[in-house]
Amino acid sequence: MGIYSDYLNTLKTFDVITRERKAQLRRISEIRKKDIIVIASAIGKPNSSIDYSDIIPIADQVDSLNGDKLDVILETPGGSGEIAEELVRHLRRRHAELNFIVPGTAKSAGTIMVMAGDEILMGSLSSLGPIDAQLARDGKQFSAEAFLRGIEEIKKESDSTQSLNRAYIPILQGISPGEIEAAKNALKFGKDLARKWLEEFKFKHWTTHSSSGLPVTPEERKVKAGKIAEELGTHGKWLSHSRSLRIEDLEKMGLLITNFELQQELADAIRRYHTLLRMSFDINIVKIYETPTSQIYRFLNQPAPPPQVPQGRVDKVDINFACQNPDCRKMTIIEASFTGKLQVTPPKVPFPKNNKFTCPHCGAEADLTTLRMQLEAQTKRSLVL
Repeated sequence: MGIYSDYLNTLKTFDVITRERKAQLRRISEIRKKDIIVIASAIGKPNSSIDYSDIIPIADQVDSLNGDKLDVILETPGGSGEIAEELVRHLRRRHAELNFIVPGTAKSAGTIMVMAGDEILMGSLSSLGPIDAQLARDGKQFSAEAFLRGIEEIKKESDSTQSLNRAYIPILQGISPGEIEAAKNALKFGKDLARKWLEEFKFKHWTTHSSSGLPVTPEERKVKAGKIAEELGTHGKWLSHSRSLRIEDLEKMGLLITNFELQQELADAIRRYHTLLRMSFDINIVKIYETPTSQIYRFLNQPAPPPQVPQGRVDKVDINFACQNPDCRKMTIIEASFTGKLQVTPPKVPFPKNNKFTCPHCGAEADLTTLRMQLEAQTKRSLVL
């Protein structure tokens, strides 16, 4: 019986899945002898892309780590290249060594992030993707390179015939010079970032030519990084932004990839963790940020309704909050004070000072920041914690 089938038969609740998931994450960290953090999305669900909302929870989880060597398990469909840049900068500021483990998929902006790794670990089921910039227009998404190439083809045809095909007129009328320039900039941004990170981080370990034994020059690192970035960002080569690039594709470009499947114990731990991670996304969780000792879940919808506040001036409010863990869902009364004078009697609990509520029944964590803002907006007063 395979790992997935075994887990389906034996792990019946979210709590049990979570405990086993954490155990496998600790196991990976112990085998690798490095701190570890997970940045993972439920690929295919809404709001699963890398965006601005990822910065705070990722920084929060990094704060719980102490070492200077970090492994990042990354699972993402892609998203904002600008946010990917911010995340890598933050991780790099905190750690002298940064490695990426891709058990499943890290596409687009995720691939750009991986290029900043000292080591890239993948298996036979792992994939990165092209980094050609994507544009959104009229509800459609398409390649910036294909867009610019189309404009260039129209120009060439017009120059050749000394006339403009009438069929192109409504198309060109809807395109501004600013959009063309933005497409050029977007295309350049991803390639430049990948080239810079490859040269600065990945290739800093490339010091000697294996064929000749001669030292590698800075110029050689720069040229090789540029060649790989250009190849990753060329839509005409891959034809689809969703194309899966496997270990063999990346090695043909000249990227050194560590195949974790060659290390039996590590491969077993990564495969088990990834299976449990995907099982955790079977409910309404869309993102998981976690370390072996902490985690933050992002849900597709927040089950807590806006708090009901009595009419008139009130000094405290009781909030009936349902745990977001689908295997718990137990209600807790959270008491919030506008004066700071609070004497909470169990089973009530005080509103958490850091806005992070830990369920007393199951230990699941929930971010109450939005709830607090709703409460303060309704009362036009600030909570005193």
